[in-house]
Amino acid sequence: MVPARRRRSPRPNPPFRMADVVVIAAHPHLERSRVNRALLNAARKLDAARVEVRDLYALYPDYWIDVAAEQAALAAARLVVWQHPIHWYGMPPLMRLWQDEVLAFGWAYGPGGRALDGKDLWLVATTGDPAAAYRPDGWNRYFFDAFVPPYEQAAALCGMRFVPPLVLHGAHRVDDDALAAHAATYAQRLASHPQWPELAEMEPALRCDVPADARGAGDAAR
Repeated sequence: MVPARRRRSPRPNPPFRMADVVVIAAHPHLERSRVNRALLNAARKLDAARVEVRDLYALYPDYWIDVAAEQAALAAARLVVWQHPIHWYGMPPLMRLWQDEVLAFGWAYGPGGRALDGKDLWLVATTGDPAAAYRPDGWNRYFFDAFVPPYEQAAALCGMRFVPPLVLHGAHRVDDDALAAHAATYAQRLASHPQWPELAEMEPALRCDVPADARGAGDAAR
């Protein structure tokens, strides 16, 4: 459940740097997360001038998002990473709120919304269930790919290229060696973008143009 949003108390804006890669991370209980904490630690060991990690639950415990700071970080990056555990087949609540507020009409999409054109979006996700659960004969009934289209479409709406996700299944049971290897792969990929072999074979970012009259005057009240 999303906590009630209280009146914001005066405080300085969260810092941001102009990095080529920005990791937008969201884990409601990172202190109890063995896997996502290891991934973030690996990312934080990289050159901070190139890779910036923005831990949403640490930055915004009151759910008041500094939209200007988040947009500035995104505008400077070439690769945007969404790192989070899968919650009910999607993203945690604070990241969903971040998506609503930061990827604004007229900035990220719609008329004049070109701030993210041509950037890459990379989903880095973990699941508690093993890979076998994401099959027609498993309890989640679908392959994991069936839950990815909302992310792909969000990228397309913003003129971004959605690159193949990095997913670790069965995060609760992964052994230390497998976790270390996964974290090393993650760090290597962050450090080497855009020199990923598969990017040369991918189509450019798809753009979904939204007309100016797609939103009525009452949309903001809905």
